[in-house]
Amino acid sequence: MTALTLSTSAAPGLRADAIVIGVAKGAKGPVVAPGAEAVDKAYDGRLAGVLETLGASGGEGEVTKLPAPSGFKTPLVLAVGLGTVPEKDDAYGTEALRKAAGVAARALAGSKKAAFALPLDDAADAGAIGEGALLGAYSFDAYKDNGKDPKAKNGKAPLAEIVLLGGKPRDKAYKAAVERAVAVSEELNRSRDLVNTPPNDLNPESFAAIAQAAAKEHGIKIQVLDEKALTKGGYGGILGVGSGSAATPRLVKLSYTSSKAKKHLAFVGKGITYDSGGISLKPAGHNETMKCDMAGAASVFAAVVAAARLGLEVNVTGWLALAENMPSGSATRPGDVLRMYSGKTVEVLNTDAEGRLVLADALWAASQEKPDAIVDVATLTGAMVLALGNRTFGIMGNDDAFRAALVEAAEEVGEPAWPMPLPEHLRKGMDSATADIANMGERMGGGLVAGLFLREFVGEGITWAHLDIAGPAFNEGGPFGYTPKGGTGTAVRTLVRLAELTAAGDLG
Repeated sequence: MTALTLSTSAAPGLRADAIVIGVAKGAKGPVVAPGAEAVDKAYDGRLAGVLETLGASGGEGEVTKLPAPSGFKTPLVLAVGLGTVPEKDDAYGTEALRKAAGVAARALAGSKKAAFALPLDDAADAGAIGEGALLGAYSFDAYKDNGKDPKAKNGKAPLAEIVLLGGKPRDKAYKAAVERAVAVSEELNRSRDLVNTPPNDLNPESFAAIAQAAAKEHGIKIQVLDEKALTKGGYGGILGVGSGSAATPRLVKLSYTSSKAKKHLAFVGKGITYDSGGISLKPAGHNETMKCDMAGAASVFAAVVAAARLGLEVNVTGWLALAENMPSGSATRPGDVLRMYSGKTVEVLNTDAEGRLVLADALWAASQEKPDAIVDVATLTGAMVLALGNRTFGIMGNDDAFRAALVEAAEEVGEPAWPMPLPEHLRKGMDSATADIANMGERMGGGLVAGLFLREFVGEGITWAHLDIAGPAFNEGGPFGYTPKGGTGTAVRTLVRLAELTAAGDLG
């Protein structure tokens, strides 16, 4: 793991492989950002001009490298773009700092130590820079030869140590900000690892085993229902989805409790460790990334462990609905009727609409504990990707104020989200002549139809929200900011922030 520390050392005297500074886009050219005063002074106040000569503009995500000035014990200065210079008296936003730190950390892969001299006005800035750098330093090399030996040819290990200059190591707020950044980033990166792990190595049983190990380490109570227990309990949705696979399904319950808690949150995650579509087989070209269909469960898992590591004064229960959706002679067929854990019957019209089936059972199980709120997270529909693109997730719910609070929490931590409606007229499309409800409805507005289906399995009077993360959960393009190619860990920080706000009593 990459180490993160605070330091009051002066930039010239610190031994490191590189010093990271910020540069912003001004009206007349690049502007050196606060934090880099010592570096600018060593260039006789001409650092902005030097950077401009090298082609730097200060644009977001831009990286410019130049030799460190005489007298510095670091050989390299890395200037990273922060975007447009803030208005007078405004500070650089925490998300701009996160992104810049992430870009810099990724650019310094292979280095042992880097000093970050980015704008740092308070503990929140320290947390943002630390979080961005730790997330940006992430790499997944477990299945590459050079992953076994970081010194192998062409292999670059992640940046090993990050030092935040201008921090206050003895200040409680700064220490807490760094500790939070480490806990959240490490768990988010764990969720990325899970999403990136190929499905021949990650199935419901092995996922449950990973959760058991983490629960033991962090004092979290865990219960794992295997196929036999699921059958006895009547979990028809999870069993129906997993019936076509040799890898049997699991329902994992993770319970973090605080003696000072006044509220209880339940997080429910879709955990389809591989989604072939089942009998309604996905067309060619749509299977290659379906190892990511358990990203919701990975995010829920990470958020519960992070809450435990942070000691938040709120009870958090995570439900991981784990199954593999495969076609075989024992698989659920279109036209089959499943009896769900709630007792409702569902006519399966399309076996590729399987996520809502496993979530329905888990939502009803979560409802039995009467939590103050339930949030489910799922890579649920391609329709949501069409609506919102690859970087924004949709939020639906049965309470407008709670939905708005979740959108605000997501934006606060740097996870773009958008409130989506649940139009009542779309519910009729799921009427079934055979069962209580069908798992498909109108094609148009399919993401909203899925939300309406899930709402049917939330206990009466319980506040609920649904996060459809199908777009941002897996990045098939190039890395950007602190986001890598592959699994992103989206929604982890939103869930953690929700837990923090609930613990603080800021959500009523």
